[in-house]
Amino acid sequence: MGAQFSKQVQRRKAISTEKKTLCDLYKTCGEDFPDCSYKPADRKNWMAGINPEKVHINKIVWPGTHDSATNKIGVPCITRPFAQCQKLSIYNQLVKGTRLVDIRVQEDRRVCHGVLTTYSVDVVINDVKKFLSETEKEIIILEIRTEFGHEDPADFDKYLVEQFGELLIHQDDNVFNKTISELLPKRIICVWKPRKSPQAKAGSPLWNSGHLKDNWIDTDLPSTKFESNLKNLSEQPPVTSRKYFYRVENTVTPQADNPILCVKPVTRRIHGYARLFITQCFSRGCADRLQVFSTDFIDEDFVDACVAVTYSRIEGKP
Repeated sequence: MGAQFSKQVQRRKAISTEKKTLCDLYKTCGEDFPDCSYKPADRKNWMAGINPEKVHINKIVWPGTHDSATNKIGVPCITRPFAQCQKLSIYNQLVKGTRLVDIRVQEDRRVCHGVLTTYSVDVVINDVKKFLSETEKEIIILEIRTEFGHEDPADFDKYLVEQFGELLIHQDDNVFNKTISELLPKRIICVWKPRKSPQAKAGSPLWNSGHLKDNWIDTDLPSTKFESNLKNLSEQPPVTSRKYFYRVENTVTPQADNPILCVKPVTRRIHGYARLFITQCFSRGCADRLQVFSTDFIDEDFVDACVAVTYSRIEGKP
């Protein structure tokens, strides 16, 4: 009992120290980067607003959400706080400016997060279709994976192709060097990540897992995650010389050995430092590697920061 109490005291001290480390970094370095004050006039159509004829796919900083379809997961006020990473529906995330969504499914095509489940993936598909029907020049990355510990839904690749049809941008490494306008009217880069089923091949309407990479760090320590994200990002090739999307997640994760297990109070430890992270990318020389930037509980400022970096790139700034 005493040993467990002592361990918890040390954990709380470590968290407090790491929160202070990020706070001090913010006070010292601020959060200014090229065109950081830029804000899209219309977040729902922000890609259309920054000249689709000039915007190459590999130059976009894609605002993403982590565990995107968890707004109604579990039982409200009972299990939901332990798994909910977003409060908005997929449609409302896209309207707010999100351009990459992360969907986890189980055998029966229901969305899940670990052992907790929510609505059918059809809800996600319908939200995506609704958003695309209301816009003309927005491209999205739709990542769908089989959740850890679950089996792949049967014939799910065929189902996705049937649902999205001509909206799908086919797997082709040349896509990275194309502009938004060159890809239209196709609108979706759909990355399907099964656990056991065959991976999509080149030329397929779907993209395989090798085209969306990350270095997931499972920690609730904010400075550890922040610095690890920077280190892993710095080890990637620049966006102009790679043929895959690389994701950085500005999140921290509840840990079983800590009494705080709800997502929101834990991820809040890093949530407000997205602009600081971008600033550090510039100051440490790895801003040219930043491409997909994801968060829990996405907000307008996070979207604006990603769009600002994209705008700066197409304007030819560092």
